[in-house]
Amino acid sequence: MRAVVAVLLFVTAAHAGLWGLFQQKLPAPDFRGILPSVSYAPFEGSAHPDVDNLPQVEKIRADLKKLSTMTRAIRLYSSTGGVELVPPIAAEFGLKVTLGAWIDKNADRNEREIDAAINLAKRNSNVIGIVVGNETVFRGEQKVEDLIALIKRVKKSVNVPVTTGEIWNIWRDNPELGSSVDFVAAHVLPYWENFTDKQAVDQAVYLYGLLREKFPGKRIVIAEFGWPSAGYNLRNAEPGPFEQASVLRDFVTRAEAMGMEYNIVEAIDQPWKFFEGGVGPYWGILDANREPKFAWTGPIVNENYWKLAAIALLVGILMSLPILRLERPTVMQALVLSVAANGVGAWVSTVFAFWAGHYFVFGSAFALTLGLILLVPLILIAMARIDEIAAVAFGHGPRRLITKSAPLAPATIGENLAFPKVSIHIPAYFEPVEMLKQTLDAVSRLDYPNFECVCIINNTPDPEFWRPIQDHCRALGERFKFINAEKVQGFKAGALRIAMDRTAADAEIIGIIDADYVVHPDWLKDLVPVFADPRVGLVQAPQEHRDGDLSLMHYIMNGEYAGFFDIGMVQRNEFNSIIVHGTMCLIRRSAMDMAGGWSSDTICEDTDLGLTIQQQGWLTHYTNVRYGEGLLPDTYEAFKKQRHRWAYGGFQIVKKHWRRFLPGGSRLTPDQRREFSLGWLNWLGAESLGVVVAILNLIWVPIVAFADIAIPDKILTLPIIASFVVSLVHFIALYRLRVKIKAGQMLGAMIAAMSVQWTVSRAVAQGLITEHLAFARTSKGGLSRMSIEFQAFWEAVIGVLLLIGAAVLVVTNGYKEVREIYIFAGVLVLQSLPFLAAVSIALLENSRINSFAFWRNSAVRTAELIGLRPVSLPRVSSQSQPVASEVRREVN
Repeated sequence: MRAVVAVLLFVTAAHAGLWGLFQQKLPAPDFRGILPSVSYAPFEGSAHPDVDNLPQVEKIRADLKKLSTMTRAIRLYSSTGGVELVPPIAAEFGLKVTLGAWIDKNADRNEREIDAAINLAKRNSNVIGIVVGNETVFRGEQKVEDLIALIKRVKKSVNVPVTTGEIWNIWRDNPELGSSVDFVAAHVLPYWENFTDKQAVDQAVYLYGLLREKFPGKRIVIAEFGWPSAGYNLRNAEPGPFEQASVLRDFVTRAEAMGMEYNIVEAIDQPWKFFEGGVGPYWGILDANREPKFAWTGPIVNENYWKLAAIALLVGILMSLPILRLERPTVMQALVLSVAANGVGAWVSTVFAFWAGHYFVFGSAFALTLGLILLVPLILIAMARIDEIAAVAFGHGPRRLITKSAPLAPATIGENLAFPKVSIHIPAYFEPVEMLKQTLDAVSRLDYPNFECVCIINNTPDPEFWRPIQDHCRALGERFKFINAEKVQGFKAGALRIAMDRTAADAEIIGIIDADYVVHPDWLKDLVPVFADPRVGLVQAPQEHRDGDLSLMHYIMNGEYAGFFDIGMVQRNEFNSIIVHGTMCLIRRSAMDMAGGWSSDTICEDTDLGLTIQQQGWLTHYTNVRYGEGLLPDTYEAFKKQRHRWAYGGFQIVKKHWRRFLPGGSRLTPDQRREFSLGWLNWLGAESLGVVVAILNLIWVPIVAFADIAIPDKILTLPIIASFVVSLVHFIALYRLRVKIKAGQMLGAMIAAMSVQWTVSRAVAQGLITEHLAFARTSKGGLSRMSIEFQAFWEAVIGVLLLIGAAVLVVTNGYKEVREIYIFAGVLVLQSLPFLAAVSIALLENSRINSFAFWRNSAVRTAELIGLRPVSLPRVSSQSQPVASEVRREVN
């Protein structure tokens, strides 16, 4: 344990060291003067000024008092809507004002703006200029000649300089506009022109010189220059707090040195400008709380950096504490888990930083909150998988696993009883006769002296299914009991209850096998001795399948099943938390009676009974030794129906048993509660969550692509990618370590596992809105035929839509090249994989390549083509072939 504590301390120290290593401290020119002018909008919150965002006098006074210590003048953009309150209040603090008259296509509003600006200029002596229109020509809302007419009209009415605010290239391309104004008010915003923060100031200086050459003798004012502190990149232009501070400090230093007149956009962040490409709210040198974003002297640093580091370290430490509860963890196991925990801590810190550094309207706040809520279970699932990777790859080997070589107690239960009686129950429903005969024959060959077999066929009125089995049981001898039960209620559990009524009174152990299972002779001989421990209530053996070579689809199905029995069950067994799966299962009769027997209130009666037995405090054991083989589902449709039944039944069990997981609700240990809870979350939750997030992202695509708002940030998308990578590593690593199959079968198993995501999520959704569904038998033994319907229709629809959504995002992002949009598109592609996996298996089932004969013949043909094998030619018969007329005569 000391070594583990040392590992946790080491990882925490390393994490803190990384925060110190990556702390940014950027040098920048110091500026100790007063800014000549800043843009000011007296609005607060996210409401648009044209709707219900009216300025208040006291708020304006507080703003201008603060700004008076930073600037000599302010620039306004309107003269109505409450902005007219600003000039007289500015005079109280000695601030000069450049008025603005907002001009657009609304002629009535334009008139009101112009009249208001003229009146304000006449009434307020601190007005030093009027800007008629802001980027009006650039937005296409006024023609140049019409704007010139408005400017001339204002010039005639006031005694202060008049101009218009336009992007620098509008001035360059329209010299007549420059001739009509008293000074050129050029907007130079390098961010919008794809310049990096390192190029921004050079570009501004260059354009200032260009305009001076274009308009010699004319007063040139850079009427807008700035850089956003947050938002999304625009190609090479990267917003950020460090970038903003560096650009502005460099710019004002150089501008002051060369005598440039300029205005910084803007004084205070404007959250209502969320529609301006994601960066609109973040151009202020003060945040929305009127606090400075950066210092104008000294190195540029994040003042909250170590607060964020403390959050990351604290979360990392708290999430590492459960490692101390592990039994005998190894150093490497603790190291992997602690690194993962601290990684989550760093992500949580990033979430805090994002939340504190951004403004949200209702829609974006809702989207972020919903995204974070959905990410919590996703991260828990990823952590559980990392835990399993660490345990299997670096932890101690299984200690409770029953193996062939493990010494077992004598097969004795009670006094003077050498071989406790076992009653083997085989429920059947419309099963192929020959298949069921094979199962009974295998039972008859068991190398165990004291057993009986109860075969119950239920709800199968056709005598062709039950009469041959009845005769076969008679032929096998008195150990075999046959029951033909009609109108049985309660699905398979109802049939098993009837079997219990016909069980020998002296039977102490109940064995359950499915109708397709061929057991090995040593099944009982090897596993019954485990019951010598009176605390043992149940022993489970894994499933195996004897028809994995039937087709390529069956081959990969078999590999997918093997993962559960060789990985998940082995690990759960270490905590006495196995899942009972209804075949190759041995149950102590007294444990079954204590648990209430077979229940019909779920369609997974086996798992329900097993959990109840564990809740009663019994020990359960598992072996991964194969003691028999059954049959795989006949078709992909049957495979999906079986998985749907398991998932729906699993959700029924969650609803039935969740109260018993509360403190004091049962005799379950904390480890058992954890294993079952994480197991349900890892399976039902992961699949359902994957579908929900995929559909939500699909709905979000048009908002991002066409409305250009609410782009999912990296704090939401990167965890999804990281979770996918963890799942991929989890699958490959644990299969390579635990499951003895070839790499090709492992790849197919991964596709098969992904392919049931939609099926499981549908089952969970139905479990939320219904209480019971009819029990669906899994078709085995070749009785069922492939459906004419395509078995992955909805998966194909959703998968294709996700790919189309990704393509739309990439195409519409071609100019902007916003990094987050590309990441979002990548997430959609990853989310399409489970749906496309289902499509691929459905297509495989109906194709020639599903047959192993196709691959063998292809290999032969390929060898012949490249000369590795001689070409086999058909033999020519020495006898002459009959002509057509002779053939007809013979037929006649």
